[in-house]
Amino acid sequence: MTESQPLGFADLGLAPNVYKVIQEIGYETPSPIQAQSIPPLLEGRDLLGQAQTGTGKTAAFALPLLSQLELKKRSPQILVLTPTRELALQVSEAIQTYARHLKDFHVLPIYGGQSMVQQLRQLHRGVHAVVGTPGRIQDHLRRGTLKLDKIRTIVIDEADEMLKMGFIADVEDILSHAPAERQTALFSATMPNEVIGVARRNLKDPVEIRIKTKTRTAETIDQYVWQVKGMHKLDALTRILEAEEMEAMIVFVRTKVATLELAEKLQARGFSCAALNGDMTQVSREKTVERFRDGKLDIVVATDVAARGLDVQRISHVVNYDIPNDIEAYIHRIGRTGRAGRSGKAILFAAPRERRMIAAIERATRQTIKPMGLPSRQQITDRRVSAFKDLVTEAMEAEELDFFEDLIDGFQNDSDVSFRRIAATLAFLLQKDRPLQPEEREEQPYQQAEGRPRSSSRQRDNDTERQQYRLEVGRTHGVEPGNLVGAISNEGGMPSSMIGKITIMHDFSLVDLPKALSQEVMNKLAKAWVRGQQLQIKVDAGRRQAPKRRAFGKPSGGFKKPVRRRT
Repeated sequence: MTESQPLGFADLGLAPNVYKVIQEIGYETPSPIQAQSIPPLLEGRDLLGQAQTGTGKTAAFALPLLSQLELKKRSPQILVLTPTRELALQVSEAIQTYARHLKDFHVLPIYGGQSMVQQLRQLHRGVHAVVGTPGRIQDHLRRGTLKLDKIRTIVIDEADEMLKMGFIADVEDILSHAPAERQTALFSATMPNEVIGVARRNLKDPVEIRIKTKTRTAETIDQYVWQVKGMHKLDALTRILEAEEMEAMIVFVRTKVATLELAEKLQARGFSCAALNGDMTQVSREKTVERFRDGKLDIVVATDVAARGLDVQRISHVVNYDIPNDIEAYIHRIGRTGRAGRSGKAILFAAPRERRMIAAIERATRQTIKPMGLPSRQQITDRRVSAFKDLVTEAMEAEELDFFEDLIDGFQNDSDVSFRRIAATLAFLLQKDRPLQPEEREEQPYQQAEGRPRSSSRQRDNDTERQQYRLEVGRTHGVEPGNLVGAISNEGGMPSSMIGKITIMHDFSLVDLPKALSQEVMNKLAKAWVRGQQLQIKVDAGRRQAPKRRAFGKPSGGFKKPVRRRT
């Protein structure tokens, strides 16, 4: 392999079912912490890693550890210790995603404030990985409900935060309950003496890795974040494109498939746009970049790898449509604008659960990412009307209109309709395919009670007979009700008022829609992409009923409990 070719995930020796997920997600090259951590962890070596939040640490340890699991053994083999419940949930969700193709795999987050009964039930059923905070892990060890005798690997994540929160002694107590021949990995952003002491006492001949994060970003780049709410991201991006005074924009997404999907949708909305991804030939890529540089394209939708080395000074805006996997990727992305002393604007689309990543980026770049409000419907209408008036004025001044004036005079005489009415009708026809007034959509976040499935009951036409449909995207993919409303409305040509209750489960969702959906609409929705997943819509076989109460340890078979949203 030449020096110019970066190490790929295919070169790291991951298990096929784990590598398959990486391909589906669209990760193209491992981050530095991943490239350096995965090989020694696959070899069973202990590891001491110094890396900031947002460098891709979770995948760095999760991918190799999942590659070595013995799925037939239903006792904890992996234990990840985290300082906070938020991080425990984040790591647990990531592990569940990476284990998508590992049959009957189970991971359990354990933290204070959660129902102990639920934790006990799941531990009794059997889990392969546990992710938890030290206090609640110790509680289970004292009760004898969590045994570490079969643990193969323990990961201590954000050890310096453990120290700040007073958990270091608890961590060492937990380590004392695990087999001496285990594998141990410790990650920390800084290495104070106390953390080094824990490493010396508990790690055996560890591989030491230090990842230095670049912290420089151009001072001419203004950074903003839009908190993803009920509105579909495509609609939000459309509003930004219509409201911003821009010269050229690069929109970053995670996967190659997403570049094509998003570019196609933007083209359909009238924007000059093209995709740029690693599957394109060198010739095609160069032609696209040349058109972009020459002003023949306004927008390029790209992956990180495809945009590597892209230097086009006219780029005034960078949009992180999908939040990057690590801080380095973010810095590289926004560095495409603000070149040669020119001002630039970087906009990040982020869900509320990604606020840790935003905080990490702010620490690394030493710059504030300012909240951004989307342009209002009225502002977009005003912009479109202004452009419409300019179009009419330009045509009046540049075109020969005698024939059309005679045509209108004749029509007015024949129909006895005012010229104002005729002009309004012609204006309507001219803007019909691209209305001057954008469709009014639901823009408020969907509310949800603690402990219930993520769902939405919406105002709808009660006279319409409806039924439940299943969509193959769920909480593990990061989907929100608004994503589904936007996709169904856009792809199915269906008013949002026709969309009924939405219930998001672990790896699928249930939506109430009109019973008599045409085959054409079904086909369109089946092929629609949300959060990197095709919806593959079909009529649901039937609503899932909660199991009858049973004695502890004897759960009823076949019931799949909805994943709860934890805040």
